[in-house]
Amino acid sequence: MKFIHTADWHLGKLVHGVYMTEDQKQVIKELIDILIEEQPDALVIAGDLYDRSVPPTDAVNLLNDTLHTINVDMNIPIVAISGNHDSSERLSFGASWYRKSNLYMTGKWLPNQQPVEIKGVRFHPVPFSDPGPIREVLQQKDLTSHHDAMKAVVEKIVEKMDLSVPNVFVGHAFVLGGSTSDSERTLSVGGSGCVGGELFLPFTYTALGHLHSPDAIKHDTIHYSGSLMKYSFSEAKQRKIVKVVEINEEGAVTVTEKPLKAERDMREIKGYLQELMDEEFYRTQKRDDFLKITLLDDGALIDPMNQLRQIYPNVLHLERKLALRDQSKRTTASLDAREGKTDIDLFKEFYDQVTTSDWSLQKENKLTTVLQHVRNKEDQS
Repeated sequence: MKFIHTADWHLGKLVHGVYMTEDQKQVIKELIDILIEEQPDALVIAGDLYDRSVPPTDAVNLLNDTLHTINVDMNIPIVAISGNHDSSERLSFGASWYRKSNLYMTGKWLPNQQPVEIKGVRFHPVPFSDPGPIREVLQQKDLTSHHDAMKAVVEKIVEKMDLSVPNVFVGHAFVLGGSTSDSERTLSVGGSGCVGGELFLPFTYTALGHLHSPDAIKHDTIHYSGSLMKYSFSEAKQRKIVKVVEINEEGAVTVTEKPLKAERDMREIKGYLQELMDEEFYRTQKRDDFLKITLLDDGALIDPMNQLRQIYPNVLHLERKLALRDQSKRTTASLDAREGKTDIDLFKEFYDQVTTSDWSLQKENKLTTVLQHVRNKEDQS
């Protein structure tokens, strides 16, 4: 069977004050063209359909129209899960009757959840969840990290999994070793939001969302599709694609890629203001792209943003090289000031900055106990 793996649509995304909805419509049209060309047996959307739990009306209408076109008009089954940006309750509304038209929308994972079978392949949808709800539903008090929670979920799935047929895991997680970008919301403090890739070895293919680059991890069976389009300037050099996954009768997997290209790219340019305003330069540029511009001028400039927007209407961010150099110096000085200080010393400095309350020995003892507990947990893992 053949399915298309995509994720991280982030419908309703706001980037530097500009809604991406119109550009998302155009990229979704490209996705539909790929579906028409490939004629897949299913479409997998691995989380973050929306950019926030209460999306704008235009984003809701766009998702509604898109799912209707793909699932009803084109008669393509859809397996979709909620991501960390989505509201699981909002996405799972109506799920029981959506299944009648082969739209499998899963907002929350439950232990008795049955896999979705399409053309002899079993899909196991596992929406994003913090450890707390998984700990509660499984009644396992020791599930404190995302890795622990995912391990318990996978073990529960594997208990009943038929290994004689291909099994596809659909999840939304940060697999250890993956590379991030600025537009991905942090799952937790420190490394407790990561999960180990070894958890997914029982599956024929693992279709993941959350990391926005399709190259975020290199693995034979674990794949990120990446986001629908670029959502931050840290993604400016990323490829945007969907993955076409084919599983033959012997269970062998072939993965190919189909590119997605937004009408307006998101990219960075650098130069002196006079140079960027020169027709010799800008006539070679696609001027309606979303731009981050770094100016190399040292002296004072009069309203450079307004000047640049006369030629480049979608300048989203403007920086001065001088300001970046000063910031780098301040950061280096700050790091030097922290050199040799203990965790307690650093926390006391932070405490003084955010509160007017006095520091006390009782507070210091409590913090010492908490830090020691964390270190013990890290040593045990």
